[in-house]
Amino acid sequence: MNAPVNLVSTSTTHLLHRAGQLAEDLFARSIGDIGLTARQFVVLSVVETLDDPSQTALCEISGIDRSTLADIVRRLVARGLLSRRRTRQDARMYAVRITPEGEEMLRRALPIANKVDDALVESLSPEQREQFGAFLQKVVARQGPRPQAQDAKVQGELRS
Repeated sequence: MNAPVNLVSTSTTHLLHRAGQLAEDLFARSIGDIGLTARQFVVLSVVETLDDPSQTALCEISGIDRSTLADIVRRLVARGLLSRRRTRQDARMYAVRITPEGEEMLRRALPIANKVDDALVESLSPEQREQFGAFLQKVVARQGPRPQAQDAKVQGELRS
């Protein structure tokens, strides 16, 4: 009967999923009446640092899939936190821009998001925190902007 418990406690996939759940829950509880999700915060943060990014660019940078990102942008536009317009280069694409209200929301949310990040790794020493962040970045970078290519590689290895 120890095998299932061992798998749950050692599976990288499961542990990353659980850590993600814990992070999302802590963010939601901490952000309170500001009313942003962690993904909405990421989108606002990315848009704020770029010059009218396309939604495609936002997907590539954030790692959020197209349909989810489109829904997030739509909700942030409806709240007046982002604006979007069709690009001149391609009428099918939207360029996204943060509004003054979005900048204010981001200014209010940033210290909370930083506290959430700190709380998530508070059980680690400063050196371990740095290593943990570097390890996560390495895992994410390894997947690249197109995880489908990695999926095909893994599927091929599993069939071998």
